[in-house]
Amino acid sequence: MPSEVETSRENTFVAQRDSSASPRMTKIALIQMRCGPQPNENFARAIEFIRDAAEQKAEIVCLPELFRSQYFCQSEDHKNFDLAEEVPGKSTAALGEVARQTRVVIIASLFERRSAAVYHNTAAIIDADGKRLGKYRKMHIPDDPLYHEKFYFTPGDLGFRAWQTTHGNVGVCVCWDQWYPEAARLTALHGAEIIFYPTAIGWHPSEKEKFGAAQHSAWETIQRGHAIANGCYVAAANRVGHEAPAGGHGIEFWGQSFVCGPDGEIIAKGSIDQEEIVTANIEWVHVNEQRTHWPFLRDRRVDAYGGLERRLID
Repeated sequence: MPSEVETSRENTFVAQRDSSASPRMTKIALIQMRCGPQPNENFARAIEFIRDAAEQKAEIVCLPELFRSQYFCQSEDHKNFDLAEEVPGKSTAALGEVARQTRVVIIASLFERRSAAVYHNTAAIIDADGKRLGKYRKMHIPDDPLYHEKFYFTPGDLGFRAWQTTHGNVGVCVCWDQWYPEAARLTALHGAEIIFYPTAIGWHPSEKEKFGAAQHSAWETIQRGHAIANGCYVAAANRVGHEAPAGGHGIEFWGQSFVCGPDGEIIAKGSIDQEEIVTANIEWVHVNEQRTHWPFLRDRRVDAYGGLERRLID
């Protein structure tokens, strides 16, 4: 049996080889939802959202980061490891059945239990026939006030990847990965024509008035920059609502899930405070148009980028 890394390489090759076979247009849906304290209820509601999106003719559906629970990384609590599960496992099996029934591709962010000592923040990619294409483990792990992810997650070890799904060539990164141009670039170089970012980001309520507008603008701007620099679509599915599972002021998730085109223009965007399904039509021909008219990938000086693998250059 091939290893997971070998399968990744094979999928990447197929995506690059058959990119011309992508459908002309695909409707995608970002699930912007609130997450309550009961994982089973969150999971059931997520499935309802997926079915609703399918009824709206969506063909690829992306859920927000760690949608099965409230954002537990607001505190360092060993009890929260009980929320983790195997991937593949029970959740991916259930989502695979939903994908098969609805004929949609599903991108689902889950808390992966790999062993008693190693846990990951992992996104599963499930094709429209219900089969699991693979998974992406979050590479960049933050450690900020109320975002104590280093306590829970081991950095990903599967690299940046892309998959040819029934409905188009997709790449997946997760939340904090959004801030790193290297992550978007490598995902695009593997064949992704749209990069999905399952997300859980928001304001500290005490900082919102002073810093909120600038924080959100930076988050949106850098992702639009990824789309422009790589000539691909970018889609970020964020959760919404106020959560304080550890007490205190908690986090006010800012919603505003969005899709932007290869030129960086926003083509669909959610509200600040409402649950909703944000949909957009992906016209795959625009990827090739953007990459040939603005040939940033062609003009890269790959011979001159030595040093990017270093933390600092003295």
